[in-house]
Amino acid sequence: MFDTPFDCIVLDGTVVTAADIGRYDIGIKDGKIALLAPARALAKARASRVIDAEGAYVMPGGIDAHVHLSEPQLFGKGKAADDFTTGSRSAIAGGTTTIIAFAPQDQSDPSLITALDDTQKKAANAAYCDYALHLLVTNPTKQALTEFAQLRERGVSSVKIYMTYKDLQLRDNQVLDVLLQGRIDGVTTMIHAENGDMLTWMTEQLENRKLVAPKYHATSRPQILESEATNRAISLSQLIETPILIVHVSSPLAANTIRTAQTNGLPVYAETCPQYLFLTRKDLDRPGFEGAKCVCSPPPRDGETDLESIWTGLQNGTFTILSSDHCPFFYNDHLNGKKSAITEDEPLGRFRYIPNGCPGVETRLPLVWNANRLSPQKFVEVMSTNPAKLYGLYPQKGALIPGLSDADLTIWYPSAQEPFPITNSALHHNVDYTPYEGHMITQWPRYTLLRGEVIWDRDNGGIVGQKGFGQFVKRERSAFCSDQPEWDVEKF
Repeated sequence: MFDTPFDCIVLDGTVVTAADIGRYDIGIKDGKIALLAPARALAKARASRVIDAEGAYVMPGGIDAHVHLSEPQLFGKGKAADDFTTGSRSAIAGGTTTIIAFAPQDQSDPSLITALDDTQKKAANAAYCDYALHLLVTNPTKQALTEFAQLRERGVSSVKIYMTYKDLQLRDNQVLDVLLQGRIDGVTTMIHAENGDMLTWMTEQLENRKLVAPKYHATSRPQILESEATNRAISLSQLIETPILIVHVSSPLAANTIRTAQTNGLPVYAETCPQYLFLTRKDLDRPGFEGAKCVCSPPPRDGETDLESIWTGLQNGTFTILSSDHCPFFYNDHLNGKKSAITEDEPLGRFRYIPNGCPGVETRLPLVWNANRLSPQKFVEVMSTNPAKLYGLYPQKGALIPGLSDADLTIWYPSAQEPFPITNSALHHNVDYTPYEGHMITQWPRYTLLRGEVIWDRDNGGIVGQKGFGQFVKRERSAFCSDQPEWDVEKF
């Protein structure tokens, strides 16, 4: 029946997409999905490799759209512990087949192209999984803005800007410049929405009172700080009439603001992360300096009620995507890691100097899948399909469409295993801790396939792919960002 042999066949999987679920066989040829057939229909077809999924869930490979790798010291003394090799290796082991990392513009550089060139050199021939890039804009000069068109030509269709951090923060007029240029060139703008001036003031109030331990990181960033900046970002985008994505939303107040904007028909999209589903501010108050392991921005919020609110936002569509915001720093590193905030005078450190970020690219899919809070289709939607659509990768990524989609697959075990803990010793990043140490789960990806090749085989060798197999993926305009007429200031 099938005269041409396949490169790989996946038999009898419970195949899940964002729209459907059913028992199918998958035929793979030349790195692409070639055929979906009824379960066991390909049992006698020829193939170089056959994987019997035994009814296990088979999904498009995970897409983590928010990963920091090989970055310089953007956050005080902190320097990223993972490069494109170790970070992508970790991604593959956790079922993620495509990551989108950042090319950070130096604040003294009037150009964006230098940052793109430098980052692509770091990533070239280094990755285990496919990768794309966002441009992190810290200096939106006239030159930088005119280079948005060049970014598009080179397959970069998104930029990230900050409303906080002294060395990264843009003022409102600069945000408007970026939004307008993004509208012109079809570039999606990602916004870190925290009020930087409020943060500085709150930090000074705490320091004046000698309240500087890790737990006060959360105190310095109350929910109103995030929700105010979110509301302002939405207002600025409304003026320009262009889509935005609010990244790593932690606050139910901010989520409510986003939900209201969406209900009113505004093109506002949002991302959240596992740390806002599984951690609370109590984790910042672990004994000694241990709370620094969970210092990230925005911070984990108050308790179960806040966690529940973020889960609800995932379930009802307030959050378009779920990324890791993998921002890795060594813990036991007094020069470039978390402990660089410790001094003789402050043995518990000063929270304002703790590098902000947590590792999580490998644990993202297992944590959320094991929580059993999302349907399989919704899980695929927020973990793979929506990131692909939002960032111009669809249908090459995030789908299983014959002839169009890369054969990127995450295959789970056919049934739950005995409960086992997440341990840092079992992970593949280059970090000396995980904030989820001891968290009990029953499932982990059994296989990860990238363009039809098995890259992760948990039972037979673990990482079996090769460094450098990962390719740079050029992206198109966001599927949520349609062509727009010239912005008309006179209508106001």
